[in-house]
Amino acid sequence: MSASSKKTVLITGCTAGGIGAALAKEFHSRGFRVFAVSRKLETMKELPAIGIETLALDVTDIDAIRKTKEEISRRTDGKLDILVNNAPVGDAAVADLDMEVVRALYELNVFAPMCMVQEFLPLLIASGKGCVVNNGSVAGIMPIPFTAAYNSSKAALHSFGDTLRLELAPFNVRVVNLITGAVNTNILQPYIDNPAEFFPENSLYKSMEEERQAQIRNSSSTYVFRNYTPANPVPFTETAISAADFARTVVGAVTKSSPPRAVWAGANARDGWLIDTFLPRSTVDWVMANMFGMLKLAARVRSEKSKHT
Repeated sequence: MSASSKKTVLITGCTAGGIGAALAKEFHSRGFRVFAVSRKLETMKELPAIGIETLALDVTDIDAIRKTKEEISRRTDGKLDILVNNAPVGDAAVADLDMEVVRALYELNVFAPMCMVQEFLPLLIASGKGCVVNNGSVAGIMPIPFTAAYNSSKAALHSFGDTLRLELAPFNVRVVNLITGAVNTNILQPYIDNPAEFFPENSLYKSMEEERQAQIRNSSSTYVFRNYTPANPVPFTETAISAADFARTVVGAVTKSSPPRAVWAGANARDGWLIDTFLPRSTVDWVMANMFGMLKLAARVRSEKSKHT
């Protein structure tokens, strides 16, 4: 099949070892012409070797997005079948957040996908049956402590996708939200290789430093619900699915003639759906507070107050 006759997909955040790279490989294996982008070409060295086209793109730079659109439009005769927005970054507890960091997080997790959709929409419409895929997170559904800005950015992305689905339906462009659970990628590796203090010295949560470090080292603390307690962290590699397995599930779903509105994929994603769907919010709050040591912290705070009264 010639390159011009293949369906096309553009995927952001394709650094080696991550979800984006796995999605690029899976789409490629199914006969798609894949355009993989990341900030630096050297982070995607493995992809050109198997026939995937790579481009450097900072998705927070609107001029760079427009230049990339022009280049892809030139290569595809002005059409794009699928756009996958995948380029997340995390954060810390609200009380400890640098608001400039939060703004940068929203630029990457929310505003960048909006800009990508806006700029590439003419190409998606021109394909005749385009599709936008936004990589959200279980963290956008569940109230997970210490990642409030990240959680809220993913919730915003989910809401953006749900509204976009209605707005683009008249133009035959579908929109799919990925509600991503635990996937074994390189996202936590920098924290494991170079552990640093999670909470600053003046943090309200400094007494939880050791516990939080254990969560980061030993478990998918952001996503694991089943069998997890702070005292008994579940090893990440025992719970997370591989990026390749995740990609097979996602690509299989979004390439259907009528893709679902949401794809819950990754270890424990289904648990997140069950919890969010069937448990009262008060119960969900208690479960999450217990899992992340907030109940113990509350007890310590009450104890300290009682000593001074």
